[in-house]
Amino acid sequence: MGLLVPPLAALFRDVVTITVAGLMTLVLLRVDLAQVLAYLRRPVLVAALTAWLLLVLPVLTYAVAMSAGLDGPLGAALVISATGCAATSSPAFARLVGLDGEISLVVAVVTTLLVPFTAPPLALGLMGIDLAISLPGLMTRLALVVGLPLLVSIAIRRLVAPPTLARFGGAVDGAVVWLVVLYGFGVMDGMLARLLAEPSWVLGGLALAFAGNFGMNAATALAFAPAGRRLALAGGLLAGNRNMALFLAVLPVATDERILLFFALCQFPLFLSPFLLRPVYARIGGR
Repeated sequence: MGLLVPPLAALFRDVVTITVAGLMTLVLLRVDLAQVLAYLRRPVLVAALTAWLLLVLPVLTYAVAMSAGLDGPLGAALVISATGCAATSSPAFARLVGLDGEISLVVAVVTTLLVPFTAPPLALGLMGIDLAISLPGLMTRLALVVGLPLLVSIAIRRLVAPPTLARFGGAVDGAVVWLVVLYGFGVMDGMLARLLAEPSWVLGGLALAFAGNFGMNAATALAFAPAGRRLALAGGLLAGNRNMALFLAVLPVATDERILLFFALCQFPLFLSPFLLRPVYARIGGR
């Protein structure tokens, strides 16, 4: 609907930041941080996956982009997408396709908490693209979009009894779905106009978004194969599905429009890849 009804997309584009902050708050409210810490039975593996996602893959993606001659806005957007944290939907997607949901939950939370410190230097440093924001400014914005929801969710957990939170869990999940819908409207702003004006650019960007998602997925699954097939595939799903909502929420409107539109195109492989890859997981070790 956001793609086909431009006024609707334009209406919700102005509230993407608020929507993402609300989404982060509700998602973190449904995550028991004490339980996440209890899951750290394999801290070395979690640290290795986290470092791979936040540090190694951006550099590898940069090398691939340079080798392919992608040194413009699309290449920059691809590299920046590789600096993002794992999508908060990753644990649910992992369970949906029969992979390791526990490790997905831990790594998704840890990378989300660390991304304000790792993504800005890599995003601004690797490609040398002007994102119309300084390094401290980007770090501060990311820290606020991640940190404030974290603090609010912790405060709510302290004020509301666990049985009450559990009782309203379904309502919270429903609110998350609606916020994702509103976010989906907003990120499609400008997409139809670009599609009509430059269909080859949009289709090329979409192909690059899928290639980036599947490429990071495959590279991670291969790198972590010694840790076990099921866990390696879960790591691949984490690596491919990055949270572009944070960048769309914090980057200024003066940022190159093509970079922002690529982040919007990344939503398609994010939500479709678990279903497209389900037969692959079933064949090589998932369900």
